[in-house]
Amino acid sequence: MSTEQKVAVVTGASQGIGAGILQAFRDRNYRVVATSRSIKPASDTDIVTVQGDVGVADTAERVFRTALDRFGRVDTLVNNAGIFMAKPFTLYSPNDYVIYMSTNVTGFFHMTQRALEFMGKQGRGHVVTITTSLVDQPMSSVPAVLASLSKGALSAATKALAIEYAKTGVRINAVSPGIIKTPMHPPEAHQALAALHPMGRMGEVSDVVDAVLYLDGAKFVTGETLHVDGGQAAGHHMVQSA
Repeated sequence: MSTEQKVAVVTGASQGIGAGILQAFRDRNYRVVATSRSIKPASDTDIVTVQGDVGVADTAERVFRTALDRFGRVDTLVNNAGIFMAKPFTLYSPNDYVIYMSTNVTGFFHMTQRALEFMGKQGRGHVVTITTSLVDQPMSSVPAVLASLSKGALSAATKALAIEYAKTGVRINAVSPGIIKTPMHPPEAHQALAALHPMGRMGEVSDVVDAVLYLDGAKFVTGETLHVDGGQAAGHHMVQSA
């Protein structure tokens, strides 16, 4: 019976979108291995936490070893860990670049490689990665080239891996959020951030969670990037100035 419950691995799981995804999988009776730099032990026996930096290969090794030792299987990987800082391109420091690429790209590489090794042997599984709508629709008001550079790579890798693994029973998808109401954004900025979306509001964590859960259950969907961005990727809208 111990191996019958499905198991999800969630990165960046200690707060914001990651914490919402973690809770949603538990609500669906998944067991969860949750990782982040600062994650604390969980009182729930069906959640195991692994502290670590996703940009370090050893973190992925520990996460998947823990998943197999404790739960015997891995059904879903959610690559949620990510870093975002908006600034003009020439103001990014070499260290900004290193941090961005380590978390967003190297972390994806290590976690997804380990996941696909296990899922390929199982003949089933799903990888879903959180990207950003800025990949498809840059905004002059939010200069964030390192987000586009790193997350754009993940969007391309999602399609490539989906095709590589299409006949194995393993699916690879992505969710591309707009600006989501998380602790990262102070309340005083909410009105201005809401206006950046054609629908005139910021997204909620639950909006992203719903998209992840949809893709996780959509057995004939692979290589898809699902935009959860209030219409941003579809096009522009006029913002009336006061």
